Amino acid sequence: MATLRELKGRIGSVASTEKTTSAMKMISSAKMHKATGQLQRLKPYRGMVRDVLSHLLVTDQEFSSPLIEEREVKSVALVVYGSDDGLCGAFNINIFKKLLEAIDAMRAQYGKELKLTILPVGKKMSKAVHKIESKNIKVEDVPGINTRSTMEELTDFTELLRSRFVDHIYDRVDVAYMQYVSSSRQLMMREQLLPLSSQALAKDVDPRAAASPCIFEPDANSIFNSVLPLHLRSTMQEVFVSSAASEQAARVMAMQTASDNAAELLEELNLEYNKLRQQSITTELLDILGGQVER
Repeated sequence: MATLRELKGRIGSVASTEKTTSAMKMISSAKMHKATGQLQRLKPYRGMVRDVLSHLLVTDQEFSSPLIEEREVKSVALVVYGSDDGLCGAFNINIFKKLLEAIDAMRAQYGKELKLTILPVGKKMSKAVHKIESKNIKVEDVPGINTRSTMEELTDFTELLRSRFVDHIYDRVDVAYMQYVSSSRQLMMREQLLPLSSQALAKDVDPRAAASPCIFEPDANSIFNSVLPLHLRSTMQEVFVSSAASEQAARVMAMQTASDNAAELLEELNLEYNKLRQQSITTELLDILGGQVER
């Protein structure tokens, strides 16, 4: 049985843990709100690109671009977003499990000889994916790309992916990440980034665009080729910020759970401490009464 001194020490330790997890929860909550604010600020830019694409796609013209070129898939790049830091519950584990499922699905679709390049974003994810590196699975850590990268660094990363696709180094580029829906709900997503599919582009078409036809100068195809890289960039920015918001949301939930567990344990320890203290007092009283009777 633990002594009063030992219990008091454990109570102090648990109380300190509860305060720490509560503080970390507040910090993560602030970071999550900052990320969701960035998501909101990205909407006007995304909306502008969407409007231009909408007016282009409602026309009857044929468009050509290396970014929409469909070809036989022999090499795939998979960008997977994780976290640089821990203490975010099962955030990285869930993403890694979905990554393994995605690899199996791609091999089933394109054959076992498919060459797959995984580009992890985040130290935790990088450490995990290096364990599955094999003959046909290459892991490439891109310098300067992590969960704290600036938008300029992210733009350079997107341009790297675009140029490798155009140069036929990759026949397809996918991105896997945790999409932020709300503070209590995040969805694991895997989307095709390149080539840009007609279905993905059609999803962004505003049906009202047909009611307000535009005249394109110099020509619609030239504008289409200018807008597609902007669409690609804005998509990657949204994925990056959404993943960051999801990470902080997962950390808020993890810290809340840890804080609740610490509070529950603290209550149990206080009860045990009070019982032991009461028992000690009762024993001392009995010893005193016993001594008086003997006299």
